[in-house]
Amino acid sequence: MRADISPSRRWPLYAAGFTTAFGAHAVAAGLGAESADIGLSLLGLGVLLALYDVAEVFLKPVFGAVSDRIGPKPVIVGGLLAFSAASLIGLWADQPFMLAAARLGQGMAASAFSPASSAGVARLAGKHTGRYFGRYGSWKGLGYAIGPLLGAVAIIAGGFSLLFLILSFVGLAVAVWAIITVPRLAPLPRPRYTIIDVWKQSTERSFLGPTVVLAASTGALGAAVGFLPALAAREGLGTAGSVAVVTVLALASSLVQPRIGRLRDRGVLADRPSMVAGLLAIVLGVLIAGLLPGALATDGAMYRAVPIYCAAVFIGLGIGIATPVAFAHLADATPAERLGRTMGSAELGRELGDAGGPLLVGGVAVAAGLPWGLGALALAVGAAAFAAPVSAVSGSVTKTGRKPRV
Repeated sequence: MRADISPSRRWPLYAAGFTTAFGAHAVAAGLGAESADIGLSLLGLGVLLALYDVAEVFLKPVFGAVSDRIGPKPVIVGGLLAFSAASLIGLWADQPFMLAAARLGQGMAASAFSPASSAGVARLAGKHTGRYFGRYGSWKGLGYAIGPLLGAVAIIAGGFSLLFLILSFVGLAVAVWAIITVPRLAPLPRPRYTIIDVWKQSTERSFLGPTVVLAASTGALGAAVGFLPALAAREGLGTAGSVAVVTVLALASSLVQPRIGRLRDRGVLADRPSMVAGLLAIVLGVLIAGLLPGALATDGAMYRAVPIYCAAVFIGLGIGIATPVAFAHLADATPAERLGRTMGSAELGRELGDAGGPLLVGGVAVAAGLPWGLGALALAVGAAAFAAPVSAVSGSVTKTGRKPRV
C-alpha cells in the first residue's frame, strides 16, 4: 500500500473511471432522449442501452486477474488506447451495425481499464478506502453528469459521429496522462488457489453482499439514464431538458460520494445500514418516477417534469451512498494480491445490473406499461437490500489490519 504518494498521481485513475462513465452514458442518454416512441420501442431501447455492458460481463473478471499478474498500470493504459480506437468506429454511427460495433468495442476496452483502475485505487488507498473510493465514484459521477449534456450538444451539432470522435480523444488523452503520472504497482506474490478456494472466495458474504448492492444500484442507474430522459421527453421537454435529468442524478451522486467515504473511514457510518439506506433512497426515486409524472394534471411541461427531476435526485443520492461503501467494504475484505480479480468480479456484478436494469424495465413496460416496468425495478432494488453484508467472514482481518466494519 502506498497512501503517501502525491495525490496528483491518483488523478488518472479517477479520470479512467470518468472515461468509462462518460463513454457509457453520453451515448445512452442521447439515445433515450431521442427515443420519441414510448411502448414497443422500449424493449429495443433497453437492448441498445445494454450493448455497452455485454462485453464487460464476460471480460472484466479476466482483465482483473490479468492486472493482478502484470500490475494495474499496463492494463489501464492498454484499455484506454483500445477505447480510443473503438470509438473511431462510431464515426459511421449512422449505420446501426457500426453503432453496435462501436459500443461493443468500447465495452471490451472498458472491461480492461475499469477493474484495473479500481484495483489501483484500492492499492494506493491504505487505510482510507472509503475516502478514495468516494473520490473515484465522484469522478465517475462527473462523467455521468457531463456525458449526457456533452452528448446532447454533440448530437445536435454533428450527430453521433461527433460524439464518438470526442470519446476517442478523451480515451487517448487519459491514456497519455496515465503513462506519465500513474506509479508502477508491481504485482504482489500470490498463493496458489485451487478451484475450491476460488469458489469459497466468490461465495463469501463479504464479497457477494457488496456485489449485489453494487449490481442493484448500477441497474437502477442504467435504467434511469435511458428511461428518465424518455419520460421527460414524453412530458414535452426537448433533448437538452430531457438529458439534464441525468445530469441532476449524476451531480447528486457525485457530490455525496466523497462525504460518505470520509464518514465511513471515520467510523461514523457503518457499512450495512449505509448500503440499505442507499438502496431504499433509490427505491423511493424509482417509485416517484413511475407513479407521479402521469398523475399530474397540468398543461406545463416543466411542471409535469418536476417529479422526474425529484426522482433523479433520490436515485443519485442513493447511488452515492451505497456505492463507495460497498467498494470500500470489498477493498477492506480482500487481500491485496487478488484485488484485481475481486474488483473485476465485482464489476461483473455491476455490469449484469447495468445490463439487466434497462432490460427489466423495457421488458415489463412492453407488456404492462412503463410504470409497471419501473415498479419491477423498485422491487428488485429493494430485495437487494437483504443481501447487504451483516459481517465479514468470521475472524478475517483486512489488508489494513482492521476487520471490515458492518
